[in-house]
Amino acid sequence: MSVEIDQEYRPREDEPFMNERQREYFRLKLLHWKDDILREARETLQHLQDENQNHPDIADRASSETDRAIELRARDRQRKLIAKIDAALERIDDNSYGYCEETGEPISLKRLEARPIATLSIEAQERHERRERVYRDD
Repeated sequence: MSVEIDQEYRPREDEPFMNERQREYFRLKLLHWKDDILREARETLQHLQDENQNHPDIADRASSETDRAIELRARDRQRKLIAKIDAALERIDDNSYGYCEETGEPISLKRLEARPIATLSIEAQERHERRERVYRDD
C-alpha cells in the first residue's frame, strides 16, 4: 500500500509519531539523498577518467594526483554515507526508524529533518560524544 505524499507535506509534532505518512516522507527524503550521492559519484568517476592524462609538468602531475586523492577520499565518505542511508531505509521497513537506539525514545522530528540517518536522540548523542571525549583525552 502506497501513501501519497504531496510536495508541501512536512512532518509535524501534533501528529502521531512515525505514522505511515511520516515514514514515507523520510523514505523519499533518504532515497533522493542516495540518488544525489550516486549521481555525484558517477560524475566524479567520469571526471577522473577524463582527467586521466599524463601531465608532462611534474607540478601539474602532483596537483592532479592531489585532486584525485581528495576526490577519492570524498567518495569513500559518501560510500559510508550510503551504507547509513540503506540502514535507515531498513529501519523504516522494520518500523524502528525515528527511535533512539540507546533509549528507545522518539528522535525529534527536527533532528530527523536535519540528519535523516540519525540513530540517537540529541541527548544520547551528547552523552556518546562526552564519553568519546573522555576516552580521547586519556
